[in-house]
Amino acid sequence: MLSRELGLRIPGVLRRALGAHWEFYQDGDTLEVKHPHRDSPYRPPRGPLSWEQLLGTLEHAFAAQGFLRDACLPLRWGRETELTISAVQALDPLLKEGRPITYRRGFIPQPVVRFTGQRSASGELCDGFLTSFVNVSCVQPVGHIDEYGQVLDAWLSVLSQLGFHARHISVYGHLRVWRRSQVEGITLRFRHLDLTLGDIVLLWNAKDPRCMAVDLGTGLERLAWARTRRKWHELVFGPLVDAAPPATLDALRTATLLLGNGIMPAPRGAGGITRRVLAALKPETVRLGVSVAVRSSHRYWTAVAGLPVQWPAVAARIEQEVVSRHEIGNSPFGQ
Repeated sequence: MLSRELGLRIPGVLRRALGAHWEFYQDGDTLEVKHPHRDSPYRPPRGPLSWEQLLGTLEHAFAAQGFLRDACLPLRWGRETELTISAVQALDPLLKEGRPITYRRGFIPQPVVRFTGQRSASGELCDGFLTSFVNVSCVQPVGHIDEYGQVLDAWLSVLSQLGFHARHISVYGHLRVWRRSQVEGITLRFRHLDLTLGDIVLLWNAKDPRCMAVDLGTGLERLAWARTRRKWHELVFGPLVDAAPPATLDALRTATLLLGNGIMPAPRGAGGITRRVLAALKPETVRLGVSVAVRSSHRYWTAVAGLPVQWPAVAARIEQEVVSRHEIGNSPFGQ
C-alpha cells in the first residue's frame, strides 16, 4: 500500500520541484512532463568539447548542485554480477540490506560493460548503443520523496551547463511500482527533443521504504551525441571510424577496458566476458596490429578512471589471444 502511495505522489513532487510553468499530462499510471516552449528550434553549441572537457563540465556542474564526484566502483564486481553494470550498485547496502551506508554517492562517471544494447535485424548495434560506455550517474540516499524532484531539477541545471535548455527536455514514463528481489522502485525517463538520454529512478528497500535513494543515469557518449547531433560512429570512434567495421571497433574498445583493468581471458567469471568480447575479433583484423585503436581507447578510458594495465600490454594480449585462438582452431589437434 505504501509503495502504491509513493507512485501517486510523484506528479505532485515534480510540480513542486519544477514549477507551475511545466505542463503535466497524466493518463492513469502514465505521466509525461513537457515544457511549454518545447517547439523552439535546437541549435547545437558551436564550441566542441573534448571528452575530458565534457567530463570536467559535468563534474563542476554537479558540484555546484551539491553532488560531489566520487570514485568509480571497481569494474570487476563479483557479487550479483561479474562486472559493474551501473553506478546504482553503489547503493546495494542501503537498498538490498537496509543498512544506512553506501559504497559511493554523488556524481559517478562509471565505465560499464553491457551486452543489452539494441540491435538491428542484422545483429549490429543500433546508433546510440555500445557494449562499453560511461554510465554518468548521480546516486544519492534521500530521506524524503521530495528529494526525487529536487535531483531532477538539479539535473536540468547541470544540462544547462552543457548547452542544453530545459525547454527541449521532457520527462515521461509509468508510475507503476516495480520490484526486483529486495528493491522496489519507480522509473521515469528523460529525453532531449526526440532522443532518450536516460532515466531517474526512485528506489527503496521493499521491507523498509525509509531506506530510499535516487539514481539518475545517462551515458557520457549519449550526452555528447545529443549535444552535438553528430553521426554516432564518427562521434564515438573519431578518426578510426573508417578503419574497421563498427563491431570490430566496439570490441576493441571494450577489450581495452577489460584488459586495462586486469581482467584477463578465462573460461568463466569476469574473464569469460573478456574472452567473449575477444571472440568477436577476427584474426585478419589484428594481423597488422591493434596498437592505434587500443591506444585511442586506452586514452579515453583513462580520462574517466585510470587503467592499471598500460596500453602496450593490452594490445599485445589482444593480438596474442586472437591469433592463438585462430591457430588452435585450425590445428588438427585443436578440436
